[in-house]
Amino acid sequence: MSELIWLTATEQAELIKRRDISAQELVQAHLEQIEAVNPRLNAIVTYLPELALELAQAADAKQTRGEELGVLHGLPIAHKDLFETAGIRTTMGSPVFADYVPVADDLIIARLKAAGCITLGKTNVPEFGAGSHTFNPVFGATKNPYDLARTCGGSSGGAAVALAAAMLPIADGSDMGGSLRNPASFNNVVGLRPTPGRVPRYPKADAWSVLSVDGPMGRTVQDVALMMSAIAGPDARSPISLEAPASTFANDLERDFAGARIAWSPDLGCLPVERSVIDTIEAQLPAFADIGIAVENAHPDFSDAYDIFQILRAWSFELSFAEHFAQFGADSFKETIRWNARQGQQLSAPQISRAQVKRSELFHRVREFLDVYDCLLLPTAQVPPFPIEQEYPREINGESMHTYIDWMMSCAFITVTGLPAISVPCGFTSAGLPVGLQMVGRPRGEFALLQLAYAFQEATRFYLRKPAIADRAG
Repeated sequence: MSELIWLTATEQAELIKRRDISAQELVQAHLEQIEAVNPRLNAIVTYLPELALELAQAADAKQTRGEELGVLHGLPIAHKDLFETAGIRTTMGSPVFADYVPVADDLIIARLKAAGCITLGKTNVPEFGAGSHTFNPVFGATKNPYDLARTCGGSSGGAAVALAAAMLPIADGSDMGGSLRNPASFNNVVGLRPTPGRVPRYPKADAWSVLSVDGPMGRTVQDVALMMSAIAGPDARSPISLEAPASTFANDLERDFAGARIAWSPDLGCLPVERSVIDTIEAQLPAFADIGIAVENAHPDFSDAYDIFQILRAWSFELSFAEHFAQFGADSFKETIRWNARQGQQLSAPQISRAQVKRSELFHRVREFLDVYDCLLLPTAQVPPFPIEQEYPREINGESMHTYIDWMMSCAFITVTGLPAISVPCGFTSAGLPVGLQMVGRPRGEFALLQLAYAFQEATRFYLRKPAIADRAG
């Protein structure tokens, strides 16, 4: 059974569909892995094994009765602790919500349940998801399975670690400035930031917001595509939801790339990136030539991207935390959250309107660039996983990081374009730390992006490298 948990989610789902294994057997195998490795990693923070086994028994009974099964039938999952889960504690990593139990599911959770997932708990996050380092005063820090002295990233950090350590076959997450992509890079897994509206969000205070999105994580690209076939698709309650059906993601990921052109930029022309990250990625770029793809050094003009992101993020924080501050007091929240919300309070209407105009101009520059190239490649993270006791990197290559999110701009710059982006495993530094390659697709081009990511994955196969702490069979 220890080998079963390392199969892809797609393979596990097929085994259940053929009745080679039961949902109960699969869930039990993952529970055993959780109990063996989670105490040292702290990825799953609200743990519900009894509920999981009850749900698995019900899933097996449903299959026995010959009822129609969802595409994720029998697969265990733990939900990001920012998502509201009916009847299950949702702390958001904050003491003020430490005992909060929602009465309804967020839309992504409802879709995962409808697709047949088996809930076994919640995964750890930074306080309210702020920052790409998973620690909070409720549950503490989540450790990187490839080096316990290092961060796992965030904010979907617990999800990424649970995947990397085979505690889960798939995981859900969300992404504003890189929260699906950054932890994927730090943990040798895959994280997809979809186009806003591809995975509808409900309920949300600002239903029109396109800065933060929900999305999938997995150990492989095909598992991320499988999960997208359950969580994508329109919903009338989301005014920005896209009409394309989720079934699109069930199509074949194999594709002939002969004649394709992609652009590689180590720094987008302006970002400090540690040399170990660039060297690790550049060592794998020849794999694209083997696929039949020409790689050229090029990037679009990302002028103003930093200011756009900082302004729109601050605006979002003011909206999200004004009521919380009034109810619980601002001192109940960590300083970086208070700082970000203060930045939002100080914004003027002209600052916000100019940021929106500049964002539109940036989108069109990048869109026109991608009329020439099929994809833009760049590092997912500007640094490898850093020491766990460090709140965030204070400098990169001697350049000071003035805020807690400055070091995340390789993801944040892509966020403000609204384009789909995926982080895929791309090797390890000489110190054995994972490095992710970020691929940015054309507007609403998630499926083509998944096809490219799959081709690169199969050419390099870094997803097969397990963290030693989690490989009980080895």
